[in-house]
Amino acid sequence: MASLSYSPFLFLLFLFSLPCIIDSARLHHYPAHTNFLQCLSQNSEHSSSISNLIYTPQNSSYSSVLHFTLQDLRFNTSSTPKPLVIVTPTSVSHIQSVISCCRKHGLQLRIRSGGHDYEGLSYVSAVPFVVLDMINMRDIKVDVANNNAWVQAGASLGELYYKITQISRNLAFPAGVCPSVGIGGHISGGGYGPLLRKYGIAADQVIDAQLIDVNGRLMDRASMGEDVFWAIRGGGGNTFGVVIAWKVSLVSVPSTVTLFTVPRTLEQNAIKIVHRWQYVANKLPDELYILSVMGKTNASEVGSDSVKATFFGLFLGGINQLLPLMQERFPELGLVKEDCSEMGWAESILNIAGFPANTSLDNLLTRTLLKARTKSKSDYVKEAIPEDALERLWKRFYEVDDLGFMYMVPYGGRMSQVPESSVPFAHRAGYLYKIGYFATWNEDTNRASQRHINWIRKLYSRMTPYVSKNPRGAYINYRDLDIGVNNVLGQTSYAKASIWGKKYYGDNFDRLVRVKTAIDPTNFFRNEQSIPPLL
Repeated sequence: MASLSYSPFLFLLFLFSLPCIIDSARLHHYPAHTNFLQCLSQNSEHSSSISNLIYTPQNSSYSSVLHFTLQDLRFNTSSTPKPLVIVTPTSVSHIQSVISCCRKHGLQLRIRSGGHDYEGLSYVSAVPFVVLDMINMRDIKVDVANNNAWVQAGASLGELYYKITQISRNLAFPAGVCPSVGIGGHISGGGYGPLLRKYGIAADQVIDAQLIDVNGRLMDRASMGEDVFWAIRGGGGNTFGVVIAWKVSLVSVPSTVTLFTVPRTLEQNAIKIVHRWQYVANKLPDELYILSVMGKTNASEVGSDSVKATFFGLFLGGINQLLPLMQERFPELGLVKEDCSEMGWAESILNIAGFPANTSLDNLLTRTLLKARTKSKSDYVKEAIPEDALERLWKRFYEVDDLGFMYMVPYGGRMSQVPESSVPFAHRAGYLYKIGYFATWNEDTNRASQRHINWIRKLYSRMTPYVSKNPRGAYINYRDLDIGVNNVLGQTSYAKASIWGKKYYGDNFDRLVRVKTAIDPTNFFRNEQSIPPLL
């Protein structure tokens, strides 16, 4: 397998060797732009209604619709490929028409719920394509009596949290902390947040779903079957069909939770504390989650204090319960009452997301946060990284001139109890923590982008001896095309897709391929890292 490892430089060489082919494809499909629009009009029950939901480059609103939930400015350039058409459906019939017309006229379909794909795959393609933007399909119905909710794929995490907390302060949904993330894509990749040690990942909570397949059939769990239902809960978006809505179980949280933030510099024994954290964080009570962030998180700071280790904690309980627990189990951190704040669960989401204390819960409804240029990678760790290796790693963060950091997400608790085959998300028992690497920059030049991307690639390479192996695990929602891609044109073999697929899904990849082959044998739903059917 090592001989088949993916080289980003070879991929770029491949792309640059095909300009004539791709340009020809664009020219060849240009009439499809007009034919596609005519097809939509003819196939829609109310053609006048869908016409108000279609945006082409000639439409004055096209740019604003495209960029509204485009979260990564790295993919907002004049050279970035743009969709021929954007459709913002409001009904199942609209989506069925889009699928049918894309198939008929040879256009690729990309599906966007929140625009947070780390490689821009929900709104960028190298071949002529249409974007199905789910932003208008965001209805949420919370059933407190049965502790569940139906939430449409275009809703954001923040909108779901807001709806829940308006009805009950003691119910929650275990997912991410960025309010603007779309729930359609989040659950499709697994989805996690600070409740994962208590309740597992977001995909673990899905009890039903509505899916439109390549033939336009609207299916629920019973009609799609258990194999497809299994696959869509973490097997990646834009692969098996269009998820319309999820039915999710809600979980219990106390009225009061406690948050704390503890920054430590090198002079304050940061490295020793991080080293100790590796032995403690996954063994703490399930109600306590401590995230460790190491790196440069403030571009304005310079000198030795510009690199820090910061520990963010969420405890499902009050300060008076937390402090003695920390003194007993993790005294090295030196947590004191002044580091802590009590609040409700919904308020804690806003606080972790960076909003000021006592901010209005209405901020959960925001669809646009601060945008920047980013590159991310991920890893999983099974054995604690030695202290001397952490010291060498620490020095690497002085090399980045903007923001560069890695955060370590503790496992254990519920994550060690759910079988790895329960849903496609396979990284469960045996892992101490997950790593997310991030580089973020503001300078809008190719040189700056390449400088930061090179930095994170070198950091990732230096971590090779200390992370999971055979395969080196990765998280699909931290999309990383460096680890392997499907063919831009034509079909992709199982062997080639396995290069990246085994990293994301482990042994679950084979089952995903079988499901894909059954439900979408012609590979209509596809992107650079979608599950391919067997050839």
